[in-house]
Amino acid sequence: MDAIEKNLLLQIADLHDVPAGAYNIRENGKGVARANTPNIEIVTKTDKPGIDIFIKPGTKNESVHIPVMITQTGLTDMVYNDFYVGEDSDVLIVAGCGIHNSGCEPSRHDGIHTFHVGKNARMKYVEKHYGEGSGEGERILNPDTIIELDEGAVCELDTSQIKGVSSTKRYTKVTCGKNSELVITEKLLTHDSQEAVSEMDIFLKGEGARARIISRSVAQDRSSQIFYPRVTGECACFGHVQCDAIIMGDAKVRAIPEITADDVNAQLIHEAAIGRIAGDQIMKMMTLGLTEQQAEEMILGGFLK
Repeated sequence: MDAIEKNLLLQIADLHDVPAGAYNIRENGKGVARANTPNIEIVTKTDKPGIDIFIKPGTKNESVHIPVMITQTGLTDMVYNDFYVGEDSDVLIVAGCGIHNSGCEPSRHDGIHTFHVGKNARMKYVEKHYGEGSGEGERILNPDTIIELDEGAVCELDTSQIKGVSSTKRYTKVTCGKNSELVITEKLLTHDSQEAVSEMDIFLKGEGARARIISRSVAQDRSSQIFYPRVTGECACFGHVQCDAIIMGDAKVRAIPEITADDVNAQLIHEAAIGRIAGDQIMKMMTLGLTEQQAEEMILGGFLK
């Protein structure tokens, strides 16, 4: 693994202070390394590109890392990954893609991740996207995340697009069963002429289901963003959608939170805010000795933390 690949791997998967577990590393469309544990088995699909990950019921304090690295210009990579999280388990899953493209052709990774989270299981899913490279070729990432939560299941979904991705279209669909809980935190930074679209369909189907969706984004330069979360309550449930964006330069941001109540006992809330950094915030930081640029960077860093 060369220096570029090591840098990408560090960017997309935080390997410090995580529970012991399994991993599968994919590079330029091929699997290059894998490790299983007694409780977590990773199996290569035979009918299409991708893997099946089986986590035994009752598994605790283990993790799965599935980073993807693309360093080949002009490559289009597509994977289908299915996770089966057993009942009463508690696991961390870390995924993400890093693209280094110094050529003229677009490099692209599309991933469809499907999660079946068993009864009373807890899953934290962290996904990071990162792009770099001096070439003119685009760095494109289009992830789909499909999650099914059984009764009493808890899912925490934390997604970040760190830097350098030319174009991304993210789609997330979650079906929440009885007394299940979902928390989605999405963090996004775009710059130059980058484009980002994030759509969500959250279905609260089981009595007592709860969902909270939080989006924090920064759009710089001439970039554009669209955030379109849709939450449907079909029973006695609770849902809250919050969209916060900072806009800078000639960027454009569109937030379209949508809530639908199909039951009189559904409690649904949405809120959205888009604005620039307040001048008094920058002035306060500058009185502490920071330059205007340093103050701006610190404010943005805290906003996306």
